[in-house]
Amino acid sequence: MSAADTHIPAKVPPPRQAPPPPADELPRVSRPSGGSAVPWLLLAPCLLILALVMGYPLARLVTLSFQKFGQSQLWGFQPAESVGFDNFAKVLGDGEFWAVVVRTVVFATGAVVFTMVIGMALALLLQRVSGWLKVLINIVLVASWGMPVIVATTVFKWLFDSDYGVFNALLSKLPGVDMIGHNWFASGPEGLAVIMLLVVWGAVPFVVITLSAGLTQVPKELEEAARLDGAGSWGVFRYVTLPVLKPIIVMLTTLSVIWDMGVFPQVFVMRNGHPEPEFQVLNTYSYDRAFVVNDYAQGSAIALITVLLLLGVVAVYMRQMLKIGEVE
Repeated sequence: MSAADTHIPAKVPPPRQAPPPPADELPRVSRPSGGSAVPWLLLAPCLLILALVMGYPLARLVTLSFQKFGQSQLWGFQPAESVGFDNFAKVLGDGEFWAVVVRTVVFATGAVVFTMVIGMALALLLQRVSGWLKVLINIVLVASWGMPVIVATTVFKWLFDSDYGVFNALLSKLPGVDMIGHNWFASGPEGLAVIMLLVVWGAVPFVVITLSAGLTQVPKELEEAARLDGAGSWGVFRYVTLPVLKPIIVMLTTLSVIWDMGVFPQVFVMRNGHPEPEFQVLNTYSYDRAFVVNDYAQGSAIALITVLLLLGVVAVYMRQMLKIGEVE
């Protein structure tokens, strides 16, 4: 072998790369003009309708709550006078108002608890029935949910009528029970219990349908693993089903609180348009002060306080949803 065959080849230096061109010489990617404005243009009709339907009434509500505004001002005999926080001071210093607040909170709490418990129980039962029966139950739920509030209230008035009520007749068939002629609306607690039953009856279908959809997202593998680890039905529900359904439960509970705190037609129609003091809730009390007593400013102040209370509920809901998002 010659020396020419055994020499080590010289290393060739890598080719130099050309320096990157200046930033002003780089080709620019053309972006569609006005791309950021397209979502706002699409949302503009909806925002405009919301501003007209909700914005102006809310602004007018705030304005009235800081004025002296009665029948004289309504008919133009006297100008509206600014009174600052006097309306709020009168409302917050009135013991009747706080009694109405407590009654509303107790009513809404009871309605929400019964709605969520009954809705969850029915949703779990729907997972165990056959296909055709599930479809039939869902049709009944949607039909009852779609029934107008005035129609449902009229039906409940007939069911609990003291003279011709079906409910009294059915209870009287029990041994030792005589409910014929019993007036459920003679006392506030019994009457509000009937109205609460009406509210729950109207709210349960939405809760059942929503929770049933949520239950389809619970992984079957987790349930089987929990059973293999020795968990019973309650353990599977507590440690597997509830954590998965927590965002839906928080949403439904918040919506139920808002709806039940703002109940109006059920109480108003059930009491023939003139709710007695023991049946007053915040919305009917605000209506009564504005359109019965003709103190529109004080009624507006009560309505604004109600809005602030509901905004507090929404703030709690947003905080819970943010917590759930951080955990996930």
